[in-house]
Amino acid sequence: MKEINGVMFQAFEWYLNCKSNHWNFLGKMAEELANLGITAIWLPPAYKGIGGKDEVGYGVYDMYDLGEFDQKGSVATKYGTKDEYLESIIKLKQAGINVYADIVLNHKMGADSLQTIKAKKCRWDDHNIEMGDEEVVEVWTKFTFPGRNDKYSDFKYNWTHFSGIDYNSRTKETALYKLKDKTWQMDVDKEFGNFDYLMGADLDFNNKEVVDECKKWGKWYVDLTNVDGLRLDAVKHIDANFMKEWVQYLREETNKELFSVGEYWSSNICDIENYLRETDYTISLFDVPLHYNFYRASHSDGEFNMAEILDNTLVKNNPELAVTFVDNHDTQPGQALESWIPEWFKEIAYSIILLRKEGYPCVFYGDFYGIKHDNIKKMKNIDVLLELRKDKAYGIQHDYFDDCNIVGFTREGDEEHLKSGLAVVMSDKFDGQKAMFVGEKFAGKSFIDSLNNREDIVVIDENGYGDFPVNGGSASVWVCM
Repeated sequence: MKEINGVMFQAFEWYLNCKSNHWNFLGKMAEELANLGITAIWLPPAYKGIGGKDEVGYGVYDMYDLGEFDQKGSVATKYGTKDEYLESIIKLKQAGINVYADIVLNHKMGADSLQTIKAKKCRWDDHNIEMGDEEVVEVWTKFTFPGRNDKYSDFKYNWTHFSGIDYNSRTKETALYKLKDKTWQMDVDKEFGNFDYLMGADLDFNNKEVVDECKKWGKWYVDLTNVDGLRLDAVKHIDANFMKEWVQYLREETNKELFSVGEYWSSNICDIENYLRETDYTISLFDVPLHYNFYRASHSDGEFNMAEILDNTLVKNNPELAVTFVDNHDTQPGQALESWIPEWFKEIAYSIILLRKEGYPCVFYGDFYGIKHDNIKKMKNIDVLLELRKDKAYGIQHDYFDDCNIVGFTREGDEEHLKSGLAVVMSDKFDGQKAMFVGEKFAGKSFIDSLNNREDIVVIDENGYGDFPVNGGSASVWVCM
């Protein structure tokens, strides 16, 4: 459930060196995060992956193993044991933080044995085009989970449960193989002709056994963990009808709202909106187009038109279903989707997602704690911006996105929050100022920059306007003294 002025926190980054102690760490941090205004936390994938204790979580092996069984070289996952995971969830919820689980249904990795089957190669640049004749391949598609010994589920995966794979052990060849009598799912992204296949052994959601097992596992997982919501990985590669059906099934069976947000990685707002329609607006989506607007603006040497920073974004077109973010584990340096927002632009980007009324913002672990792997320090003023959202970002909003370099917006505040209201002004290039209306109730009041980027004092005139300055390549958030 999204709360008023709620904030999601992505509680991990890719290179996190947590030594299987992350669940304990997050449990200890619960009160501090809640006091800053964090109302929901997105935890990393909790199940055993191909890399065992070194697996970030997206190379899924056994979704019933939450750090309980000796599989893939360890009992614990990268983040800890099953008991520590469940205890962390309890502590987070006791602190008033909703817990969202990261759900990876698209593929499986690390099979327990090979199978021999016929398959056809497909082109990487167009998955719809087959190459050559059908051939016999040896593929890693048999998952028996011997370390778990049928606890929780006796379901075993074999090649019939998958549509494709990318490695033939017989020839040691890496290629895209579509398995015998299989077809790619149709309700997926159309990049590369058909983007059903992403990696590993690709689950076949045309197979009723797969669908039934995913439903069974989902109910087991939600019942066991008592999570409040779901972050759905790689939805552009998963049949939209299945995704809708699966989420609705879990909501009905668990009698929980289960806020759900999908990762549909596309900068094209048309793709994002099309997926929302295909899933009957069952889930929210991350606002990837907004992230790329931030990326372009921050790498344009002041030549990006800041008046258009919100154009062609989900938060502008459908704010109720938009989860806004600045960066995440995929966009951080060194990752496949690397599109890191540089430090100088972070305050601007976070001011937009945290202080405006539209959208459900998500704060990235790497911005909140830093990324030791790349010597990236904690983002300046991230705590201040979170507190501003909690205490000040209320009331009627007025937009001033009317200049190619200097833009801003204000919130008038409301009666429920003492001294609430603020004025945000941002520049991607020049020093300057912007005349903006904050409300007649502030007439004669003095405003200061809570980010401490400016030392001025702005006095509001009798009509409720102030001239709010900003440094070039910076943001200032002005609040009543």
